Amino acid sequence: MRISKVVSTIVFILFTIQGVFSQNYTKQISTGDYNLVWQDNFDGNTLDEKNNWNIEVNGNGGGNSELQYYRRENISVGLEPVSGANCLIITGKKENYLGKTCTSGRLTTQNKVTFQYGKLEARIKLPKTANGLWPAFWMLGTNIPTAGWPACGEVDIMEMGSRTGINAGTQDKYFSGACHWGNYVNGSYPNYAKATTNSYGLQDDFHLFTLIWNPQYISMYLDLDKYPNAAPYYQMGITAKTTTQDPYEYFNSDFFVLFNLAIGGNFPQIWDINQITALNNGDVKMYVDYVKLYQRGDAGETYSGPALTALHSIQTINKFKVYPNPFTDEINIEGSSKLVSAIIFNLSGQKLLESTTNKINTSTLQRGNYILKVIDENGNSETQKITK
Repeated sequence: MRISKVVSTIVFILFTIQGVFSQNYTKQISTGDYNLVWQDNFDGNTLDEKNNWNIEVNGNGGGNSELQYYRRENISVGLEPVSGANCLIITGKKENYLGKTCTSGRLTTQNKVTFQYGKLEARIKLPKTANGLWPAFWMLGTNIPTAGWPACGEVDIMEMGSRTGINAGTQDKYFSGACHWGNYVNGSYPNYAKATTNSYGLQDDFHLFTLIWNPQYISMYLDLDKYPNAAPYYQMGITAKTTTQDPYEYFNSDFFVLFNLAIGGNFPQIWDINQITALNNGDVKMYVDYVKLYQRGDAGETYSGPALTALHSIQTINKFKVYPNPFTDEINIEGSSKLVSAIIFNLSGQKLLESTTNKINTSTLQRGNYILKVIDENGNSETQKITK
């Protein structure tokens, strides 16, 4: 989601991809050596603007000749109707507003939640991009007010809707990751983007997009909750520092998080609202079930933002692993201590299921969010949010 207009000549800097991540990333609360640092599960019916988010209001086109006006009214928190999951909702509309022909939403954690290094993930249900939508999950460097763009650095963890996918008829499978950085020299700046035509569609249900960032690499993964050994769909080394245009200068500092749903512009190469076929049948919605940040306590890691609540603090030291999550007709529980009881509650606190085994049949549950309480042989208990 570039914030400055794409120029005709771009310097593509390619880096050797090395396989350095081999851990099994299956646990949603604690992943290997990673511990939860920050999260927003978008519970309730209001966005946490005090601690986490800023809603942008503007019609500047994002530097990409986008068609939408970003309005506060297009950002909400509520239920995704199929799964019942409580989500951040970004709504795109075809409507005339302040000189624009459509409206949508964009929000950031700038000056509220910032970090350097770690594992950042978001579970997202994308709208049918068809022709014209440009959803994105991305980051910008916190020094953007002084350094400007692209010198602040930009990391696009997921973006869809490009002209290449439209031309190939693979809009629901074609997605990309990218990094932008450095300074303009003779009308160009350094960047590296990599697109993938996935083997299955990404606009049918929720999918997990994950960034793993350390001093050596920026790596991006799809659906690690379902395919924990998946290779990254994007990886770039960030240790090169021979010149001031090398990535080391730009990706070893604090960044903040953004979500948005752009409409039209340079990425899909559509600048006429009448060619935005995605809006032909009415409003469209992008759902974000949660966003979570994990860190390992390594040197160089930074985090600035709200402290975890008591419940979240319990979750970071979970002794039990629950998988799969989201689940369908069965969940498994593994832990270092013996399980005595596992109880599933709905969000109103009503007990629905109870088991004394490590495998629970959940076929009778409806789609939606639940709370799992696990009690071990020592009388210790812990809770986790689970989703069917």
